Amino acid sequence: MNSLATPPVPPHFHEHSRLSPNRSMSASGPSRKRKASPSPDRDDEMSTSPFLSNARLPTASTPSSRKRARPNLVGRPLSVERLLETLDKDSLTSVLKTLCERHPSLRDEVVQVSPRPSIQSTLQVLRQYYTRLMDSFPLGPNPRSDYSYDRVRPQWHELLDALTDFTPHFLPPNEHQSSTSLEYLNDVTQIIHDLPEWDNPQHNLAKQNAYEEISKAWASVIKEASKRGGGFQLQFNGWEEKLRAHNEKSGGRLREAYDELMQALGWLRQSNQPSQQQSIRQQLFSNTYGMEQPMIRTGNW
Repeated sequence: MNSLATPPVPPHFHEHSRLSPNRSMSASGPSRKRKASPSPDRDDEMSTSPFLSNARLPTASTPSSRKRARPNLVGRPLSVERLLETLDKDSLTSVLKTLCERHPSLRDEVVQVSPRPSIQSTLQVLRQYYTRLMDSFPLGPNPRSDYSYDRVRPQWHELLDALTDFTPHFLPPNEHQSSTSLEYLNDVTQIIHDLPEWDNPQHNLAKQNAYEEISKAWASVIKEASKRGGGFQLQFNGWEEKLRAHNEKSGGRLREAYDELMQALGWLRQSNQPSQQQSIRQQLFSNTYGMEQPMIRTGNW
């Protein structure tokens, strides 16, 4: 039994067991100095080490691109430029009208700086007047009655006044292109066709006057076009057919314009026809010289 007992541990073995394994290994191995931790002012040296490839490098401080908030920010009205950006068409028109009424000298300035109205923009305005007129009709059974006329009379006169104001802008000498004038008159005459008719003949006088004015406008443009380039422009785009249709649809109220056009086209057609008697040179080349001379009878014949 005594032979199987654990032998006593020597005293010097207890001294080595109190040391940590690392201490014991360092003590047994070669002596190595401990590397000092890097100081903050040696970041550049540490950044070049291959063992610090994943370390976060210091970023250069750049000034902020955002503006600082204004101290003591207080409310103030918008500038004129910003205010005009918020205005719609109706509001801007109202502002300009008010300025022109308060300062009449601004009217010429507005005309000079404004772009020249086109046919499309003008017709769009006239159609808007026409749409407001038709939308103003009451739901009564007779849209031609005096009651309906009284309800739509303001819109009725607004459209007629707009026609009176816009049409001279597209007539000579203000408009130099006859094609532009004819195109405008063709479209605006259709608007006059679409104007309502009334049971009261007195209410229809305004529409009849509109026909008379537009007929005179057609006649003035045709006269001017016949002077330019021999009036050959009137022979194209089917103006004779278009004006004839307008005259028929108006009940003959555009007769003055149509007669003026036929007179211009008649002169052009006559001038374009070959002479009935060929020149002597042409007759000699065609062996017809003397054949068209009148026969002179002598004797008893």
